[in-house]
Amino acid sequence: MKVSKAFGNFVLWVAIAIAINVLIFVLRGERAAVEFLGGYIIEMSLSMDNLFLFLMVFNSFGLSMHAEARVLDYGIFVAMLLRMIFIFLGVKVVNGFHSILYIFGIIIFISALNIFFKKDEVKDFRQSKIIKILKKIIPFTNNFVGDKFFVKNRNKLYATPLLAVLIIIELSDIMFAIDSIPAIFSITTDPTIVYVSNICAVICLRSMYFLLAKLNNMFKYVKYGVAFILMFTGVKLMGLFFNLCISNIASILIILMILLTSILISFIFD
Repeated sequence: MKVSKAFGNFVLWVAIAIAINVLIFVLRGERAAVEFLGGYIIEMSLSMDNLFLFLMVFNSFGLSMHAEARVLDYGIFVAMLLRMIFIFLGVKVVNGFHSILYIFGIIIFISALNIFFKKDEVKDFRQSKIIKILKKIIPFTNNFVGDKFFVKNRNKLYATPLLAVLIIIELSDIMFAIDSIPAIFSITTDPTIVYVSNICAVICLRSMYFLLAKLNNMFKYVKYGVAFILMFTGVKLMGLFFNLCISNIASILIILMILLTSILISFIFD
C-alpha cells in the first residue's frame, strides 16, 4: 500500500472517530466526550508500540504486502471481539473491586520500565516457542500458499504458516491489551466509552501499520514516548490510592505532549 493511500485511510478513520466524539458530546455531554477522546488517544498512542512488533513478525516471515493486509484484517476483527470481552470483564472487576486500579497502575508502570530496559534485537519469530508448540498441535505446510490460512492435501487439512503469523499477532495483541485497557481505566470505566474508543483506535491499526512500515526509521524513538505514556497512566492510577486526581483534560494534554515530543525527536535525530 502506498504511503499516500495509507495516510488517506488513516485520516478517514480519524475523521470518523472525531465525528463519533462529536456525537457522544451531543448525546451524552462534555464529560463523556472528553473520556472518549482520552481513551482514543491513549489507545492510538500505545498501539504504535504494538505495530512495531507486527512489523518485526511480518518481516521475520517475509510476508507479502497482500498477506500482511489479510492477517491484519482478520487480526483486527478478532481483536474487536476480544476487546469487548476484556473490557466488559475488566469494568465488572473494577466496579466490584475498585482497589484493583492501584494494582493495574503498578503493572502498567512496570511495563513502562520494561520498555526502557528492553534491548532492541531482531528476533526470528519462525523459531519461536509459539511456533514449535503450534507445530506439535496442528499439521502445517512447509511453505506459504498464497494468502490462505488452510489448504487441503490428499483429503487432509493443513494449516499454512500464515495461520501461525495470525496467531502470533493475536497473542501479541492480547498482551498489549493487558496494558492498554487498564491504561484507559485511568480516564474512565464507562464500558461503552472504553469499548467505542478502543474500537475506533483498533480500526485505524491497518492504515497505521502501513504508514509505519514505510516510515519505520522516522519513528524510532516513539517507543520511549509510549513508555512515558504508560508510566504516566500508571502513576495516575496509583495516585488514586492517595486521593491524587489528575483531570482528564490535563491527562489528554500530557499524553499528546509526550507522543508528539517523541515523534519530533524521531524526526530530528533520524
